Amino acid sequence: MGSKYQWRRVKVITVTGGKGGVGKSSVSLNLAVALCQMGKHVLLFDADLGLANIDVMLGLKIRKNLAHVLRGECSLQEIIQDGPQGLRIVPASSGLKEMAELTVDQHAGLIRAFSSLEEPVDVLIVDTAAGISDMVLSFCRAAQDVVMVVCNESTSVADAYAQMKVLSNDYGVNKFRIVANQVHSLEEGKVMFKKLVTLTDKFLDVALELCACIPIDINMRKAIRQRTCVVDAFPQAPAARAFKSFARRVINWPIPDIPGGYLEFFVENLIHQPEFENSVINDAANMQDKPPRPIGQSLISDLGAEQASEIERQMALAKSGMTPRLV
Repeated sequence: MGSKYQWRRVKVITVTGGKGGVGKSSVSLNLAVALCQMGKHVLLFDADLGLANIDVMLGLKIRKNLAHVLRGECSLQEIIQDGPQGLRIVPASSGLKEMAELTVDQHAGLIRAFSSLEEPVDVLIVDTAAGISDMVLSFCRAAQDVVMVVCNESTSVADAYAQMKVLSNDYGVNKFRIVANQVHSLEEGKVMFKKLVTLTDKFLDVALELCACIPIDINMRKAIRQRTCVVDAFPQAPAARAFKSFARRVINWPIPDIPGGYLEFFVENLIHQPEFENSVINDAANMQDKPPRPIGQSLISDLGAEQASEIERQMALAKSGMTPRLV
């Protein structure tokens, strides 16, 4: 970030799910807009890098996206788009195989690139792909809160459990906030949540919190057809009210005072050492006249020793084929 906003503490939320089709992008978009309506500066990162759809949902015409940033053709700041209610959006690409096959160091470089943004950000929402790919796992671990979207299908519950198992056992993520999406009633959402808790209490060392139940609402489809979101187009609809209630809860989620010891979005904002601040500002001044470089290049030298060691470990595991797998 620029020096004006360098030390604003940013709440970072990753929205994910074990399987596709559960409504992750709708949850991400409506939560983001609801937070904007509450006066927050929100950045929505479309992190389904190979099959992005936030721009399609909003009917945005994108000239440059994350693929151009990764090639070093432009900066992250240059591709940010305006959305409803002042929302700012980082668009990814769709249908590019190369974007779905990024290396671990490119994931890390992308996470680090957010710290160079020259605008205020109160909340970053990361809308990931489904499943347990390296990309999804990296973005989940780099956030302060992981929101797991689940719908009332046995495959959705089973796949959410599988995703939490990998994140917990292999990446140390032990707290998940659950959104029961497309439910007919609050009671249905609670029953679905209890199914997950029964599984995790028996087999995993994790804590779950049911933070929202989003009802089935015909206005959701109407909003999609209008290339907008239900919170903006139909503010009194049942789903819109549920998202606004969810946003009010999110506002009260705490931001940690110190880094977690591994690569995180906006990790510099949690470090309050004057010498570190001067170092970053001087580095930024020296880089002002230099063109963007492909993300992932010269990455390790930019990191602290602990973060660099962790990324090198992940890269070594990736090269040896020891990627996290379900057992």
